[in-house]
Amino acid sequence: MKTKSLLIATFAGMFAMAMITSCGGGQQPATESSEAVEAVEESGDDAQMALGKQIYDTKCFACHQADGHGLPNAFPSLEGSDLLLNHTKQAVAQALNGSEKVGSTGKYPAPMPPQVDTHEDAVAVINYVITHFGNNGKKITLDEVKDIQIER
Repeated sequence: MKTKSLLIATFAGMFAMAMITSCGGGQQPATESSEAVEAVEESGDDAQMALGKQIYDTKCFACHQADGHGLPNAFPSLEGSDLLLNHTKQAVAQALNGSEKVGSTGKYPAPMPPQVDTHEDAVAVINYVITHFGNNGKKITLDEVKDIQIER
């Protein structure tokens, strides 16, 4: 029985570490991001949504899934998320700095690591998420979040 419990605990720990790594942990500094930011500034909303989708598809989908519904008891759904829709500035801070408490309940087993390196990328991915996956949130601007400190 102890061996079975040890195996389960070991597997759970390995799964959590794999998810943390795939969800942005140990990320490399963005190199193409400055080019993408210039495209956002030049093309406006469409380019920002394209950048947000690119970031989501690269950094977020492994945990939150392609449909944004997450995995029950592992990773939160983004659809109808109070954090995203009602505390958008905090959601931007979480994308930049990660969070020990994931979601408003903190009931998920692993913290969320930082996902992006710049305010521009954070705004793009949060605006993408709050306008997709059944959400119809109010977009946030770069000016609204420029005072968020990046804590790395």
